[in-house]
Amino acid sequence: MPKAVWNDQVVAESDDTVLVEGNHYFPRSTLRDDLITESATQTVCPWKGDASYYSLTDGERTSEDAVWYYPDPKPEAEHIRDRVAFWKDVRVVD
Repeated sequence: MPKAVWNDQVVAESDDTVLVEGNHYFPRSTLRDDLITESATQTVCPWKGDASYYSLTDGERTSEDAVWYYPDPKPEAEHIRDRVAFWKDVRVVD
């Protein structure tokens, strides 16, 4: 089962991920709320839409903008609505 791991902590885990462009999109409900803070960062993907971000923090360390999601994806990317993906120092392992 895919797991997103950051600083030896599992931040999300699910056997229901969607693979898009090499990234596992986990159900938002599997993301640990106790480790995230909202970020003001936004980016744009031409086919998925506007992305928003969360940072991960555990009180000692922070990984800025390590989690992204599409709150209102374009129709072609509707299958990733309510899902999150990871980058930077988050590893996705099976």
